[in-house]
Amino acid sequence: MKKILFACFSFLLISSSALLAQTAQYPIVKGHGGIYEIPEATERPDPTKEYKILVDMTTGPDNPAAVSRWVDNVARMMNLHGLAGVPQDRLHVKVVIHGGAIFTLLQDEEYQKRHQTANPNLEVYEALKAAGAEFYVCGQSMIARNLEKSDLWSGVEIAHSALTTITTYVPQGYVLLKF
Repeated sequence: MKKILFACFSFLLISSSALLAQTAQYPIVKGHGGIYEIPEATERPDPTKEYKILVDMTTGPDNPAAVSRWVDNVARMMNLHGLAGVPQDRLHVKVVIHGGAIFTLLQDEEYQKRHQTANPNLEVYEALKAAGAEFYVCGQSMIARNLEKSDLWSGVEIAHSALTTITTYVPQGYVLLKF
């Protein structure tokens, strides 16, 4: 009996160690939003479907010196679809940024004035854009925060408002995710 218990315990230990020892993967957004394969998962994205996703990002970073977990979460979401086999050309991601999240878009000079550090989010935004994501900043939020286009990362487009961007894309079949 002891041998059977030891064998079961050893198997569980080795199995859990293998899961913990995995290396992060970046199938769509290179170098950002690392994710892990879950072999036991029975619910997965369907690689034959088109995915239209609109991310409503309002939350600012917890630590201005670190990549915002919400910006990284966009990369994770895209990579999770890719790991499940969804091709990049079937993944249509738009991100509308407003509220406290708007500061993740500041170009380095402006970010350093406010936080005394380079903007760690810009590299992630560039990788997301290279992977096909599109970005819109709320023009209303820019006015409320006294920001100009020149204060922001050049890869973002200005939207009339976050509210109208959401009401434009949701009826077109985009699933709305709130970050």
